[in-house]
Amino acid sequence: MTIFKGKGACRGIAFAPLRRYERADLAAAPRAAADVRAEHARFEQARAAAAAELDELALQGRDKLGEENAFLFEVHRMMLEDEDYLEAIRAMILEQNTGAEYAVSEAGRRFSRLFAEMDDEYMQARSADVEDVSRRVLRCLVGRERQERLAGPAILFSDDFSPSETARFDPALVRGIVTEKGSLNSHTAIFARTMGIPAVVGVGETPAAEQFGLPAIVDGQEGALVVDPSPEINERYLRCKQRLEEEAARLEEYRGRPTRTADGRPVRLYANISGVADAQAALENDAEGIGLFRSEGLFLGRSTLPDEEEQYQAYAGVVRRMAGRPVIIRTLDVGADKKADCLALAPEENPALGLRAVRVCLRQPELLDTQLRAILRASALGPVSVMVPMIASLWEVRAVRERLDAARSQLEARGAAFDPKLPLGIMVETPAAALISDRLAPLVDFFSIGTNDLTQYVLAADRMNSQLADYYDPRHPAVLELIGRTAHNAHRHGIWVGVCGELAAEPDMTRTLLELGVDELSVPPASVLGLRRAIAACRVDRGNGEEQTC
Repeated sequence: MTIFKGKGACRGIAFAPLRRYERADLAAAPRAAADVRAEHARFEQARAAAAAELDELALQGRDKLGEENAFLFEVHRMMLEDEDYLEAIRAMILEQNTGAEYAVSEAGRRFSRLFAEMDDEYMQARSADVEDVSRRVLRCLVGRERQERLAGPAILFSDDFSPSETARFDPALVRGIVTEKGSLNSHTAIFARTMGIPAVVGVGETPAAEQFGLPAIVDGQEGALVVDPSPEINERYLRCKQRLEEEAARLEEYRGRPTRTADGRPVRLYANISGVADAQAALENDAEGIGLFRSEGLFLGRSTLPDEEEQYQAYAGVVRRMAGRPVIIRTLDVGADKKADCLALAPEENPALGLRAVRVCLRQPELLDTQLRAILRASALGPVSVMVPMIASLWEVRAVRERLDAARSQLEARGAAFDPKLPLGIMVETPAAALISDRLAPLVDFFSIGTNDLTQYVLAADRMNSQLADYYDPRHPAVLELIGRTAHNAHRHGIWVGVCGELAAEPDMTRTLLELGVDELSVPPASVLGLRRAIAACRVDRGNGEEQTC
């Protein structure tokens, strides 16, 4: 028996033989092209085939992975249109008389290295995307299968998995996945969690050749791969798996229940989504509404801006799907780690502190005007609120209110239907907003605290920088103090306050957040039932001096 330790990326326990994930060797040696025009035509045919595959992946991925994750394949599709990348390949074929396979391989290697050497972590992450796209084109050139076919259930091991490889896994056959490299924020880890495949990343070594084919166990909670387990270890993990399954069954008891603490305090329990497919997941997991609809998915991965009608159809689709449950739509939040080519934003030395979110919208007010009109029109179909991210000053809220009033007037002139009392909220994710929340509260209808950004700004720790993992702590007393201050000031002015960052989905923080005065928690759809159970176990008797228990 051998145990490999890594990081648990997706909770769960799986039993199956260990298999090495085999990729076809697509290494391409230089060769002279007999006919450069024919060789270039071969490349264009392969590029078209790769684009069709990515379109298929993006379409299938919306249901399998959710809209936000599936959007990655649209980014890959866009890379196939990148002029610098294409020009490098065409020049090698047409001017250097090189075979298409080598041209694609060399261009992919060159651009991947270029991204990997950049200072910006978002751009560094594009290195793996370029590799994935180039391998896809190469595979289309040589006519190889997209993915190894499994004869039966398996735990798959690889140095790492590309997004497209992970997205095509069938959970009925791929019982678990383990990687030598990778992190908890990698696409492999994110996709595994979405698909519910137990996963361990970063074990740091590869099992010996003779260990492949042996029985194995993946423990996605403790971060362990056990190869050739002893009968005692196998039995212990079988009992653990049974307990997890029983726990999941017990969660079903909370489906359809009102969300209340043990002492009867109601809590709003909403879901975070990125599109219509995610709204269905929110309903299936019994969310009471949508606490964060990330609208930026409509803007990313495209060269032209979505017009009012396109935005309206997207928002209306979610409102109709939610059938009377509240929907909170966040206005455009781009910049920092979210690049929108259609906005042609200039590169910045420190994008996390640069032109992003509401700052972009107030710099280009036509963006905000179009979006507000689309959101207002969707409000005629059900309870809709609008929420503005990255607020730091009073003047920003007043400016947004002016644009909202103007949008109402424009729709009235058209005779369009909308909710004239559309609630306006702001995200509290800068220390400035938390510190002046007593003055912001009279200007808005609700607060939603984005703990991801709030934490990085309070602690000066870039949340995208893996080297700062020990510094990025949403439970830090300074972060919690600002959450409590924000909630206190919200209630003083008669408005509610929610949390939509990752901290909201941590059951061990539920009591703390409720004690601080949080009224609403918005979490990934899969976290809803577990959080309802955590809330039901809490007794939060604030202000009466009694001990609070959970």
